[in-house]
Amino acid sequence: METTAPMDTGRLAATIIAWYDRNARNLPWRAPDASPWAIMVSEFMLQQTPVARVLTPWREWLARWPTPSALAGEPVGEAIRAWGRLGYPRRAQRLHAAAVVIVERHGGEVPSDPDALRALPGVGDYTAAAIASFAFGARQVVLDVNVRRVLARLDGGQDTPDGSPTPAERIRAEAWLPDERSAARWSVAAMELGAQLCRASNPECTGCPVRAECRWLAAGRPPGPPRRRQLYAGTDRAARGHVLHRLRVREPGETLSADQLTDGWPDAEQAARALRSLLADGLIRTTDGGYRL
Repeated sequence: METTAPMDTGRLAATIIAWYDRNARNLPWRAPDASPWAIMVSEFMLQQTPVARVLTPWREWLARWPTPSALAGEPVGEAIRAWGRLGYPRRAQRLHAAAVVIVERHGGEVPSDPDALRALPGVGDYTAAAIASFAFGARQVVLDVNVRRVLARLDGGQDTPDGSPTPAERIRAEAWLPDERSAARWSVAAMELGAQLCRASNPECTGCPVRAECRWLAAGRPPGPPRRRQLYAGTDRAARGHVLHRLRVREPGETLSADQLTDGWPDAEQAARALRSLLADGLIRTTDGGYRL
């Protein structure tokens, strides 16, 4: 029975790191002087959001709240207001809650221990690993969608896996992880390769530094499962965004009635449902005069 020879992961990882050193985008949270808090904010903002949309809000956020203590000292409604149009505003709510916990339990400093990071609101396995790796240089498996795609294609010969990372993916990623001196660099390099060249659509294989040994390319780039297209317009999520935006553009503390919040949305029942869900999630609050952040 024919078996696939193991890949020289150390050499290929070094090749990808060398490519990254020549081609990495100049992103501010990658700067040598970026604080752990700055990196943590970037990880929250980059969840399901493209880099181009994050750059300006990230700079504005750090200018206003350069430390966890600065954010924790303000009402959560201000964090939700500042989140603007980044989408998934519960991220702002959880980032504020995480800042409060950092102040109360960690002396205002982002913890370096992955278990302590995972205990923070809004921090799952990926985000904890990313902060520990990129902020503190810890040897952690950082398995975002870009890294998953690079390893699935290069080593597995298959297109991007669907759903959450499987145990087999984690075992593969661990096998590729270099020693502690290079682990963080490898993770960001693989991530960058997936973002720039090994893209989900229209991958630029001719420029890939490891194309000669990519099993997916050698197999003729077989397609993976069809990707579900995420619609936004007309959805409940869009209705929530409409209602929340009505409050974001108001002055802090200003209230609106239910009719003012839902005005302009074509489906009155959907708008009312959006309002109820925002209340249930704690993203807006009721007062005697109406609703506010």
